[in-house]
Amino acid sequence: MKIFIDSADVNEIKEAAALGLADGVTTNPTLIAKSGVSLEKTIRAIASFVEGPVNAEVTSTKAPDIIAEGRRIAQWGKNVHVKIPIDHEGLVACRALAKEGIASTLTLVFSAGQAILAARAGAAWICPFVGRLDDISHDGIELIRTIAAIYDADTDSNTRILAASVRTPVHVIESALAGADAVTAPFPVLKQMMQHPLTERGIRQFLEDAKKSR
Repeated sequence: MKIFIDSADVNEIKEAAALGLADGVTTNPTLIAKSGVSLEKTIRAIASFVEGPVNAEVTSTKAPDIIAEGRRIAQWGKNVHVKIPIDHEGLVACRALAKEGIASTLTLVFSAGQAILAARAGAAWICPFVGRLDDISHDGIELIRTIAAIYDADTDSNTRILAASVRTPVHVIESALAGADAVTAPFPVLKQMMQHPLTERGIRQFLEDAKKSR
């Protein structure tokens, strides 16, 4: 399973990339606003050193405007994907962009039905939101499992699952077990995955023993 980093902080993404934890990047308007740098400048900078998909989200809401914005975004790098919220207008735009060879990631996916439609529209990736479903007492991981089964059975589909709204290391592990092709997570969550109290204890013990052997 691939690991994407959910961030618009170029330095943070470089740190993640050095650890092999930036197979791709997702951004959104909120993350861009926090970065204080324009969307285009941020995406161009990230795409210059991340080889996998770098997702830039549209802010237009009507299909013709989404298509125009998507064409502009796609020019920022050969690996830049256009991230589009899934609704009627987004599906129309996704299909039009796919016909032009422009890759789209359909986001804010909360049902298997939406996932089916996204695949038919030609989405390269979809982002089911695990954490937000959990917030309303729905099983976000079960949605990943259901979509994975549907896509596995659909030999015509090339759409891949990018589990999003990932908030804990458990979300990452369970998404992998459920069949997600990738997860996108904030860097602090990925850092948590590196840590274990027994590892830390073991390191301290090894260092203490090493001193005794000198």
